[in-house]
Amino acid sequence: MRKLTAAGVVAALSVVIAGCGSGGGSGSDKSTVTLWMYPVIMDQAKHKAFWDKVEKDFEAANPAIDVKIDQQPWDGRQEKVTTALASRKGFDLVVLGPDQIPQYAQQGTLEPVDDVVAPAKASYLLNALTALTVDGKLYGVPIYQTITAPIYNKKLFADAGVTKVPETLAELKEAAPKLAAGKVAVLDYPGKPEVSLNQSFYPILWANGGSVFAADGKSVTVNNQQGIDSLQLLLDLKTVGGLPENTASKGNDIEGGALASGKTAMYHAATALQADQLGAAIGAENVGIGLPLEGSKRVAFGIPGGLVLAKHSENKDAAKKFAAYVASPEVAGPLAKESGFFSARTDVTIPDQSATSKEFAKSLEFAFPGDTHPKARQVMSMIAAHVQAALLGKEDAKTALDAAAKEGNELLAGGS
Repeated sequence: MRKLTAAGVVAALSVVIAGCGSGGGSGSDKSTVTLWMYPVIMDQAKHKAFWDKVEKDFEAANPAIDVKIDQQPWDGRQEKVTTALASRKGFDLVVLGPDQIPQYAQQGTLEPVDDVVAPAKASYLLNALTALTVDGKLYGVPIYQTITAPIYNKKLFADAGVTKVPETLAELKEAAPKLAAGKVAVLDYPGKPEVSLNQSFYPILWANGGSVFAADGKSVTVNNQQGIDSLQLLLDLKTVGGLPENTASKGNDIEGGALASGKTAMYHAATALQADQLGAAIGAENVGIGLPLEGSKRVAFGIPGGLVLAKHSENKDAAKKFAAYVASPEVAGPLAKESGFFSARTDVTIPDQSATSKEFAKSLEFAFPGDTHPKARQVMSMIAAHVQAALLGKEDAKTALDAAAKEGNELLAGGS
């Protein structure tokens, strides 16, 4: 997301934000805290019931604080949050991910929340706290954690005579010709640019020790040797029939897709929900769940959802108290159960946790939120276009990533 220009701020200020903003309430002695919450629980009725209970229980224990949980849609989130922070109204707390926080921290519109986490800091996943930290300050109180992991069709590997399902990138490449002999692609790779590279190309890049940006964030480094090797792996798989024929335009939907129909054998960056969808299609007994595929290391895409405090909030102490409550085991466990996500804490037990969820939880220690740069999303779109061009045979691995890096570096140099 670009920094707001002066004209952008003026435009943002002209937008009327619906709903209650920060403030002390209408003539009452209560402190009002407004939270913008998004549908992290897919079932709308369950989502509303869950947060209604959270609000009611907190207010019962804290009668001097009036909590307003404003249910927001995912669509338009970035623009609405940007406008609210620029206009200094709309919410006290909002749920954001690591890829969104740096730009707002850079603009000085967020309040650090290290003190909220401090009393129980040792109980949080270290990688969750790291993901929500910018320049040494924590800007999000983790309330949930997502994780991805490989899912695969056990029967297809067995039928191809592959007795050990690939656990490394090298083993994936080795297994490809054996499955291709039966007209099965070893990797269900989604090359459609609309699919986030966090669930396609980047996990392979990270496993090989590569990164999108230099450590100082001043340049795009996706075209280093690790990046070229990662894209070359995909091209090598394609050559031997290890990728779907339509891989360059393929999404990562399971239902109605190649994995569910037995045309591909493994998806390397799936969610627990996708594992259950695959089980519904091919039988749960045929679904395997593995650890992240290993190159020079194991890395799984997974992000914490953080409660972020607006700098303009007039009731910061009350907002911090509510954020601590939402992040507590009392709320975090039930939230993980209802959302299908995981807790960002190690002292939380998820009620009635499914076998699938328990398997995915094994990858939490490898969780990585991606390259959290203020322009990560823009650079991702550039890289995605060139990865697709390579999969279409229009560019080789080096040419594709050199071009993506050049475009990315021009964007960074532009400073807009």
